[in-house]
Amino acid sequence: ITMTAHDQMRAMLDQLMGTGRNGENNKFHVKFNDPKVCKSFLLSCCPHEILSSTRMDLGECPKIHDLALRADFEKAQQSKDYFYDLDAMEHLQAFISDCDRRTEAAKQRLAETQEELSAEVAVKANSVHELAEQIGQKLAKAEQLGEEGFVEESMKLMEEVDELRKKKLEAEQEYRNSMPASSYQQQKLRVCEVCSAYLGIHDNDRRLADHFGGKLHLGFIKIREKLAELEKTAEKRKEEKRKAGKDRDRDDRDDRYERRYREHYVGGRELDRRSKRHRSRSRDRKDKERERERESRSSRSYKSR
Repeated sequence: ITMTAHDQMRAMLDQLMGTGRNGENNKFHVKFNDPKVCKSFLLSCCPHEILSSTRMDLGECPKIHDLALRADFEKAQQSKDYFYDLDAMEHLQAFISDCDRRTEAAKQRLAETQEELSAEVAVKANSVHELAEQIGQKLAKAEQLGEEGFVEESMKLMEEVDELRKKKLEAEQEYRNSMPASSYQQQKLRVCEVCSAYLGIHDNDRRLADHFGGKLHLGFIKIREKLAELEKTAEKRKEEKRKAGKDRDRDDRDDRYERRYREHYVGGRELDRRSKRHRSRSRDRKDKERERERESRSSRSYKSR
């Protein structure tokens, strides 16, 4: 869907200022910490967003994505830790596990359908594949650097690509010499370990560069790198979350105790005041009774005279 200039400006303001700009509420009428909001999106790592418009487009995420809510979260996170990185990690782990199962299934299909190579030929075929992948990766990176204005870095990578091309030609020659011409012409496929796409042994440099520099492959790299980053600190973060949970529980208990104690204390003071008034009145009555008794004795003594 093509965004108008007005839509783009609105999205930019949402991303920068959150739901509170101009006193507006967000279109979903929820806060960022609502369970319906995608925590992975808040951390910019939801696969539904990253892989949109690719061969593996997952469709719309079942949870809410809203740039304004992301801005709200980033602001709130500065004063309180919500530990959403742990939720995002679990989401990415489930997604990548599913992708890795798909990759293994694709490898299994290839093993069943492709002509099996001898161990010696398989090593030579893999050598061609590995060099081709290195060329594709470096070529894609060189093109990206060139577009960004890093001309010297781009040219240095192109020199490395030229060296790899020479090695690939030698590896292809060894592979060709190890089998009949008819077998060599067959497209030997390999599964990309990052995104599970098929790569052919006869793919040219342009196709390989398009693959390794494409949105699908780069999207998977981003997801896998983010998952590795989250897993690296997972144990520490889980411990911090447990501690924060205990602290919150203790704070809640303390608050409840303080409320009860305060109520008890106020009641206690009132009881003390009533007790003092009661003792004071009791003393007054006893004093008056003693006074009347003395007066009565004094009167009887006077009469007896």
